[in-house]
Amino acid sequence: MANPSLLILPGDGIGPEVMTEVRKIIGWFDSRRGIAFDVSEGLVGGAAYDAHGTPLTDETMERAQAADAVLLGAVGGPKYDVLDFSVKPERGLLRLRKEMDLFANLRPAQCFDALADFSSLKPEVVAGLDIMIVRELTGGVYFGEPRGIFTEGNERVGINTQRYSESEIARVARAAFELARKRGNKLCSMEKANVMESGVLWREVVQKIGDEEYPDVALSHMYADNGAMQLVRWPKQFDVIVTDNLFGDILSDCAAMLTGSLGMLPSASLGAPMANGRPKALYEPVHGSAPDIAGQGKANPIACVLSFAMALRYSFDLGDEATRLESAVQSVLADGVRTPDLIPTGQPGTPVTTAQMGDAIVAALEASL
Repeated sequence: MANPSLLILPGDGIGPEVMTEVRKIIGWFDSRRGIAFDVSEGLVGGAAYDAHGTPLTDETMERAQAADAVLLGAVGGPKYDVLDFSVKPERGLLRLRKEMDLFANLRPAQCFDALADFSSLKPEVVAGLDIMIVRELTGGVYFGEPRGIFTEGNERVGINTQRYSESEIARVARAAFELARKRGNKLCSMEKANVMESGVLWREVVQKIGDEEYPDVALSHMYADNGAMQLVRWPKQFDVIVTDNLFGDILSDCAAMLTGSLGMLPSASLGAPMANGRPKALYEPVHGSAPDIAGQGKANPIACVLSFAMALRYSFDLGDEATRLESAVQSVLADGVRTPDLIPTGQPGTPVTTAQMGDAIVAALEASL
């Protein structure tokens, strides 16, 4: 049987640096656990534009469609700000999401005990936090028609349309229910059914699926504005949250800062199952390309490492090995190993380089055997 395929797209800025550390971990799983991947690499974003005049070539897009999973670093940088919108680095990422039809964005917010003091909330509120936001990624107000800026009478009017079909809601709801079954069997759906017809339909569809297909999962509903308040009041009341594109964008960024550092946050974007039963999938750290520190060995590779852990769990059915990798990260942090972003200004501590953090994680994996 062929090894599962993994397409790596390092991208721009710190993307290649953090991806180098993930490659160390992939190598460790091959040599020490007998878990091998058919790994290939391609260009995306500014790197692809520099080489080919486009942020994503058709050939790379085809490879992404065929791969069992895609792991992306980061795209963008100031040098590309002058480019036409159609060829900006971010268009490469958006094309991947659109053509792979990645409709479910998984954004975990996990606060490692060693970093509880990094959050702006009290440590007891966030210590041990482990929640997952499932954001619908291909519909809603960002894509609905009509949209644009129009002239009406003597003034301009900006229009965006919130639009969802039952099938769009149903498929992301099922993804969230399935995820809830693998976690705490608890799902909270967030919308604005009190003022938006799309919210009314969202709630009706989610409730129907819950009643008919997932009666074992405890389903609740919450207005999204109250959900934002509850996330900063007592986030540990939640396990899995499912919501639409706009609210998911806002709520996932809110949840991200509960953990204290964007350098710690992975994500996954999942689509429909392929012929082998695995969902099409793109994994990427939440952080950007950070061009101000690129090439200096200051980047935190943990978000990219944890994105690979998500790939192990959701694309390759290697949940135990994903847990092994996540535990290795937790062990390293508990030992006080820190990249510069994890040392508060004015606080003592000797930062390690990007490569040294990767080496420490590999050492912790070795110690887990």
